[in-house]
Amino acid sequence: MADKLQLEKSNLLYKEAWDLVPGGVAGIRRPYNFVPGEYPIFFDSAKGGRVTDVDGNEYIDMLCAYGPIIIGHREREIDNAVIAQVRNKGFCMSLTQPIQNELVRKLKKLVPSCEKAAFVKTGSDATSTAIRVARAFTGKVKVLRCGYHGWHDWCVEVKGGIPAKLYEDVFEFHYNDLQGLEDLLKAHDGQVAAVIVTPVGHPLAHEVQMPAPGFLEGARDLAHKHGAVIIFDEIRSGFRVNIGGAQKEFGVTPDMSVFGKALANGYEISAVVGKADIMNMLEEKAFLSSTFFPNSLAQVAALKTLEIMERDGVLDVIRARGLQFAKKVEKVIANSGMRCRLSGAPWMPFITFDHDESKLYKKLRNEFYTQLIRRKVFLQPYHHGYIAYRHSVKDLNYVVAMIGESLEEAKKIS
Repeated sequence: MADKLQLEKSNLLYKEAWDLVPGGVAGIRRPYNFVPGEYPIFFDSAKGGRVTDVDGNEYIDMLCAYGPIIIGHREREIDNAVIAQVRNKGFCMSLTQPIQNELVRKLKKLVPSCEKAAFVKTGSDATSTAIRVARAFTGKVKVLRCGYHGWHDWCVEVKGGIPAKLYEDVFEFHYNDLQGLEDLLKAHDGQVAAVIVTPVGHPLAHEVQMPAPGFLEGARDLAHKHGAVIIFDEIRSGFRVNIGGAQKEFGVTPDMSVFGKALANGYEISAVVGKADIMNMLEEKAFLSSTFFPNSLAQVAALKTLEIMERDGVLDVIRARGLQFAKKVEKVIANSGMRCRLSGAPWMPFITFDHDESKLYKKLRNEFYTQLIRRKVFLQPYHHGYIAYRHSVKDLNYVVAMIGESLEEAKKIS
């Protein structure tokens, strides 16, 4: 039995934060999204594949800031490129710097759907921009969605503060369910502007899903048949599943795509890319502007991140280590006899517990992740993890061993 972590400073900061920030900390970083009382609430520093909390506890970071850390924390080569831009060029100006063109040329080389691109800051910015562009291009309004697409009015699950009329034209279908998509397209025939889907399925708190044979092709073809734009939301899968995105990995090219997270190894940037005639809606018909969208620091970081990934075969290493990690974890799970499973390999590992009528799975989940965090492995009970380039084989073998120990502890309450 591992000892409970010492978290006094984290808890004190959280108590102070309640007088300063609504909820103390923002959104998915709040304690109820982990195991309250067991997880740290404030981190102090990070390096490579590890993070350290304010109480000095060091963890193997398998959440990777919810995905942006593709290489590792505090990568000197990336940070030095950014520092050089600050010192030698500056980054916030009234006009755009040339780094914009360099980065778009790189994206055109890598991403099948990229003929033109626009840069924003967050995943929500990108998905909302793509929907606006698709509506401008088609002259239609309705949107069919599959997956998590951010916090903006049209797609956020929590509807507080949002008038119903702002999302009444958005309809959801399920991943790998072509019939459900076709039914919606027929029900709203001639009115659908866009079909937006995550090419890798990652529903909250459920196992990660890969596309069934023909699903992505079918979604694209159905969208085109009904005059809609097909958009791949690659905020999580982009530059992780493949250097050209999941679209390159699975061989299906959409009309538009959105990328973020791993694009710049933690620097704040996302991209909307697509066919030139569709993207050209941003010339006049659809408006996009922000004081900070053109800032060059994240663009520099993105270009350097992509350079390193290509040069060092980063994604080949992640894939190989992820496959070996998955094989070992699956063996540990089988030996434990626990009713749980690993999904998302080799890129987005997630251990979930099979649902049962008595709701025992909830207690098992809490106990398992409690034991795991006490063993200094940072994962999230309701969200898949990630594997970064700086996660060594030794790190991943340690995680496997701690998963085994944590399952054995959880088994005691089953």
